[in-house]
Amino acid sequence: MRLILLGPPGAGKGTQAQRLVAKHGIIQLSTGDMLRAAVAAGTPVGLQAKEVMASGGLVSDEIVISIISDRLDQPDMKNGFILDGFPRTVPQAAALDDLLKKKHIKLDAVVELRVNESALLQRVETRVAEMRARGEEVRIDDTPEELAKRLAQYRSLTEPLIHYYSERRKLLTVDGMMTIEQVTREINRILAAIGATEAKAAAKKALAKKAKPAKAVKKPAKAARKAAKGAKTAARRPAKAPRGKGNGRAAKPAKKLTKKRAKR
Repeated sequence: MRLILLGPPGAGKGTQAQRLVAKHGIIQLSTGDMLRAAVAAGTPVGLQAKEVMASGGLVSDEIVISIISDRLDQPDMKNGFILDGFPRTVPQAAALDDLLKKKHIKLDAVVELRVNESALLQRVETRVAEMRARGEEVRIDDTPEELAKRLAQYRSLTEPLIHYYSERRKLLTVDGMMTIEQVTREINRILAAIGATEAKAAAKKALAKKAKPAKAVKKPAKAARKAAKGAKTAARRPAKAPRGKGNGRAAKPAKKLTKKRAKR
């Protein structure tokens, strides 16, 4: 199972990704985790990323794709993966498509968790108010203001991916405003339907291959064809006149006796 999870911040992608990992035995791929692992391992692409991050720059799409490429080659990827947080833009999605094509890896589905942004903001406001009431510290990136910025960024950069994957018939949309359990059940339902459809198509293909008619009998050998051709040619030729004795020439008619010889 190879999946991508799409959805704005707060849609519940992380929660659903963990449940899919537990159910299907697949690996959750986070670009942040992969970058840190590559840097710690000192791989060539990890060293490139380290140099960029040390200078305060943003790691390029090429470097991220290279890190994903290296990760996909690891043995634990045999059961599949879930990409959460990548791709974020259409160019990244196109680069990922090219990578998967080169590796002969099929992307099964892109699951979009669709939510109401106003409801998300209200959820965050309620959570922050409850935390403050309990005297707990609120993280800077977990405020309504910060969430509003992240939602705006999602709309401008990532939301176009919905159209991108819809055109490629990979997009499956789930109502992210349902309860966590309901969202999980719906995701499992549509993934099971995909699996059943693919199994049916594979069985049909195997049956068609098995029922394929036998190959035509090979043509006669070259010598046999030549003999047959010679027989046809001989049948078309006219019969020859009989030959005379001795020199092989046709027999000539006897000469008439001359008058002189007749008198004798």
